[in-house]
Amino acid sequence: MVVINFAVAALCDLEAVQARYVQQRGLDIGTKLVAEVFQRVQSLADHPDTGRIVPEFNQPVLREFIHPPFRIVYWRDPQRVRIVRIWKWDEDTDSANDI
Repeated sequence: MVVINFAVAALCDLEAVQARYVQQRGLDIGTKLVAEVFQRVQSLADHPDTGRIVPEFNQPVLREFIHPPFRIVYWRDPQRVRIVRIWKWDEDTDSANDI
């Protein structure tokens, strides 16, 4: 099992996600989406190599997984997973957009 932590940028991304969805759709949706992201990230503790290598960088330590509508990018080293960024994911282009 590896330790999971969040970069400041990733925490700011989550705050922006929650604020945006609360504003657009209400408190329940924003809170639910953030909780789902945290739950999905926790699965990396037992399965840190689940995500694919980020195609733009092609570095084995920089991985990502898609949790619609988000792209969650993380740094993987032997003892830890560091969540680097959380972006809105565009399924049609398989790319990230600013929240």
